[in-house]
Amino acid sequence: MVTAALGLSLVLTERAEARRQASPLDILGIAAPRPRPAVHSANIPLKIPLPRPRPAEAPKAPDGAPAEAEGKPSPDQPSSDQPAANKPAEAAAPPEKQASACRLALTEEIAIAPSIADIRGPGACGGADLVRLEAVVLPDKRKVTVKPAAILRCTMASALADWLRKDMVPLASSLGSTIGELDNFDSFECRGRNRVAGALLSEHGKANAIDIRAIKLANGQSIGLTDRTMPREVRERVLHSVCARFSTVLGPGSDWYHEDHIHLDLAQRRNDYRICQWNVWDPLPQVAPLLPRS
Repeated sequence: MVTAALGLSLVLTERAEARRQASPLDILGIAAPRPRPAVHSANIPLKIPLPRPRPAEAPKAPDGAPAEAEGKPSPDQPSSDQPAANKPAEAAAPPEKQASACRLALTEEIAIAPSIADIRGPGACGGADLVRLEAVVLPDKRKVTVKPAAILRCTMASALADWLRKDMVPLASSLGSTIGELDNFDSFECRGRNRVAGALLSEHGKANAIDIRAIKLANGQSIGLTDRTMPREVRERVLHSVCARFSTVLGPGSDWYHEDHIHLDLAQRRNDYRICQWNVWDPLPQVAPLLPRS
């Protein structure tokens, strides 16, 4: 009895001591988490991963075969998704040049005049918006061949086509035919005026001029613009038409350089000043036949 009472007393004493040393969580009624007992894995066998078995030795590649597998990039040939650092970047394509209003208006129904690249130099020679005038298409769809093809600015080619279509077609009709060919004596040429050394740049050097010797008709007749055997009224009609359309007209009587052809250009001058210098000479006098010897 005494022993039992003594044991009970010791148990009550230990519980009271534990209550006095209880944590604040125990006072609030929240028990502190108790550590989980350690799991003894002494009896659980461990699975240690073992290395894979060594494969059989691969066959050697034949001589001359590439060392790298097909499709795998080599060190000196980087993959497409990782371009080489020293590979130059591809140049961006230049923006497409927009066509001018003249180029849009000069259709194949008016002239066969494909565009060509701009000419820059030497010096101030050249120009932009250039075409190669190969033929002029008449209203009846016939073509007037330009021989040889003329390298001109689009505005000059357009003015020349309008002149042939609107002025020269009626003239040819009055002669009983139609236009077949334009005799191009000179168009673009990088040179000074009249080919004089040191002279100012000619409009030919700017692709803004053309020299014409004759207009050939479909019936084989030729209208020589400076031919004194042609009727005067025919040559005067040509004179009046070109002086109304072009800013410069030079022909016989202007200087010694234009006695056998007509120069036409669209030079721009102050106050829209124009030059029209072309003397339509009278036909040559008929030479009297030689009298027979007595």
